[in-house]
Amino acid sequence: MSASADYQKGLTAAQNGDYATALREWTPLAEQGDANAQSHLGLMYNQGKGVPQNSKTAVKWWKLAAEQGHAVARNNLGLMYEMGEGVIQDYKTAVKWYTLAAEQGGAIAQHNLGLMYVMGEGVIQDYKTAVKWWKLAAEQEHADAQFNLGQMYRQGLGVSQNSKTAVQWYTLAAEQGHADAQFNLGLMYDEGLGVPQNDKTAVQWWKLAA
Repeated sequence: MSASADYQKGLTAAQNGDYATALREWTPLAEQGDANAQSHLGLMYNQGKGVPQNSKTAVKWWKLAAEQGHAVARNNLGLMYEMGEGVIQDYKTAVKWYTLAAEQGGAIAQHNLGLMYVMGEGVIQDYKTAVKWWKLAAEQEHADAQFNLGQMYRQGLGVSQNSKTAVQWYTLAAEQGHADAQFNLGLMYDEGLGVPQNDKTAVQWWKLAA
């Protein structure tokens, strides 16, 4: 059986909740250097699925996959360094891994990197750079990034203040079911910011948020 067939067998098993089979199929592949198998094993150890939960072991597998350029593993590794799970908390290293994943087009990493720039964790606080990364994630329909962009345009952080553009981003996130975006969109309609004032529409969005 080919390695790709073994990997697929593990994936099918994991999707069906059969983590014992997934572990059996993926472990030899991961040990042989298969980045996809390494990334999945990291997830299993991080979540305690089919194995005892172990953040350190998750980090071990994600590092191996990340060093091979696996974007998801790079983002996950960034998260572990940001949270200090399985490793000593290190914002600079978190930013390093987020950046590598974000440059590969990973929307979650782009969103996470934007947060680091807003908070000034591991980097100098920079709203413009945060907006840049959030735009890339938002264009991939990442709801949190769309909401965050709405916030930036509403407040004029890293961009010129623009209520209309704020409403556009809030709407995209709200339509994906993002409760905070729905609530803020209600406020915009209630106050007539970036849209004609409309109590009914405000209430509709608040109901969805509630």
